Amino acid sequence: MENSKLVKLKIALDQVHDWPSMYLFKFIVPSDNQKVAQLEALFNAKTAEIRLRQSKNGNYTSVTAREVMTSAEEVIACYEEAYKIEGVISL
Repeated sequence: MENSKLVKLKIALDQVHDWPSMYLFKFIVPSDNQKVAQLEALFNAKTAEIRLRQSKNGNYTSVTAREVMTSAEEVIACYEEAYKIEGVISL
């Protein structure tokens, strides 16, 4: 993600959240077990609430994760790691 977009995202996150705060992530990824597992691995398996849902044709999987984040930087770091997964789209 471009640096100026990251700065704007950080400002926006800090305006609407008091850290630590529950944060909702939503992604769409091709229905490939490895890619879905990579997305799930970005979150703490013990504390995050993760839901998976396949598209009607099974080509894509939506991944919704709710987890307590300690800062805007932590949220941004999660998005940056997610964008390394080929085909991932954040909502």
